[in-house]
Amino acid sequence: MGGNGQPGQSSRLWRVLYFTRSAAAEHSVVQRKGARLSLSETVLTELGRKAGFEVECTKDGRVFDGDLDRYDVIAFYTSGDLTAQASDGSPPMSPRGKQRLLAAIAGGKGFVGFHSAADTFHSPGKRDENQAEVDPYIAMLGGEALVHGPEQEAALFLTTRKFPGISLLGMAESISFTDHWYTFKNFQRDLHVLVVQETRYMQGAAYRRPDFPCTWVRRHGEGRVFYTSLGHSEEIWTNPFFQAIILGGLAWAAGRAEADVRPNIEEVTPHAWQLKAG
Repeated sequence: MGGNGQPGQSSRLWRVLYFTRSAAAEHSVVQRKGARLSLSETVLTELGRKAGFEVECTKDGRVFDGDLDRYDVIAFYTSGDLTAQASDGSPPMSPRGKQRLLAAIAGGKGFVGFHSAADTFHSPGKRDENQAEVDPYIAMLGGEALVHGPEQEAALFLTTRKFPGISLLGMAESISFTDHWYTFKNFQRDLHVLVVQETRYMQGAAYRRPDFPCTWVRRHGEGRVFYTSLGHSEEIWTNPFFQAIILGGLAWAAGRAEADVRPNIEEVTPHAWQLKAG
């Protein structure tokens, strides 16, 4: 993707490390059958082939003790404490590997998180409260998953038309998807929110709270971080609107596209830190 945010414009091949280790519940879109790649791995690899980047897929946490300079972007669809054992037997990330990951991002590496990447490395303290001190990974990501209610269709408000990928969605003020929707806590105040979760018509006690960010970007040191809560279901990964959003996020994180990402969370979701209805 070139500087104008359109896919396939750059001649230099760049590389994405796609890490899908599940130390907690494993989502079906990252579940492999034998040696075959999962659905999300297959979709992301094919998108990369068309858009001009390579995707290396792994569940092996030891990769973070290796050469991270090989990658332009590190993408996560993970869950739980990645330094702990997982039921699938995949090798865990070492504590040093976690430190190296965070240092690489602060040093200029791009990071992209899908769905349960926010349900990874939880902060200490009560689950239903915001914390004064959060896990360093959560601080990098910009928010922490709290809970989700029943799968349902929900409207998402677009705060901008100028971010790459979102610029391809047309002039609609909102879009809707059917998915499992996380709620969040521990938002960083420097988030540039791209998509807002509108809670008014959602079903379930988890959503009895003010609107909150569900797709955002932020700068972490010299690095670029993009996260979207979308991606639970197979239908989402094959949806062209979702694919446009993540291609834009990947390109921006890799430094292949530019956008105004000044913090706007207090403007577009001023009550995001309120975890329950007042």
